[in-house]
Amino acid sequence: MKRLLALLLLAAAVLSGCASLDERQRGWIFQPSDRTWWRGEEAAQGMQDVWIDFASQETGNAARLHGLWAADEHFAKNPKAPVLLYLHGARYNVVGSAFRARQMQALGFSVLAIDYRGFGKSSPALPSESLAYEDARAAWDWLAKQYPDRPRYIFGHSLGGAIAIDLAARVPDEAGTLVEGTFTSIPDVVASYKWGWLPLGPLITQRFDAIDRVAQIGSPLLVVHGSEDATIKPELGRRLYDAATGKKSFVLVEGGSHHNTNTMGQPQYRVALAELFGLR
Repeated sequence: MKRLLALLLLAAAVLSGCASLDERQRGWIFQPSDRTWWRGEEAAQGMQDVWIDFASQETGNAARLHGLWAADEHFAKNPKAPVLLYLHGARYNVVGSAFRARQMQALGFSVLAIDYRGFGKSSPALPSESLAYEDARAAWDWLAKQYPDRPRYIFGHSLGGAIAIDLAARVPDEAGTLVEGTFTSIPDVVASYKWGWLPLGPLITQRFDAIDRVAQIGSPLLVVHGSEDATIKPELGRRLYDAATGKKSFVLVEGGSHHNTNTMGQPQYRVALAELFGLR
């Protein structure tokens, strides 16, 4: 993501005022693809395909999202077992994030992980901030319809964390919100790099201003960050946490990177889930 944001800045300088700037940013920030990797393919085995159809208010067209569903082992026997909507970050499709979804399943959640439009088997489109927000809401509504009596949680990793915060700020029925390796805004991420002194923030169209929405969340918030995250600096996660006004917790996983915090931090996750959400 760091290299692509550098390209974003370069393009902003070269293409300022051009109509294509927005499209280029959308491509660079989301990096939509149907790519995955061996660990994701392995983790996705046994997960159930889910299809979510809805009418897009953003485009005026019919849209379809592809998701993967993994039920917790106690799901059938416990009618109050929690379900979780997993929102992935940039680049890899939902299969590429299946191993992280499995980590959340191991923590006691039944997990629905989805692809935004433009990723994997979901409807083809150039993703955007507004489209991703709409996709997350469609998946949330589907989950609510399927499991109306179960506590439902929202989880987002990296870019997906900003999408998760927007969703949590808009819906009234989430039991809790969890984000990992997430930032305050895209301009803040850009400013955190060594060339961030360049005054290009106003040219960024895909802003993901999570810090402006986090105070509107009506559920407990768990913010998790790896101490060695070089992509999204831990300071941004801490600032996001500080801006939240409700019940909240911040977990710093020592040695965790942008990619392995979910695995390294499992023991800390378990403690935080029990203390913040009462989940065991």
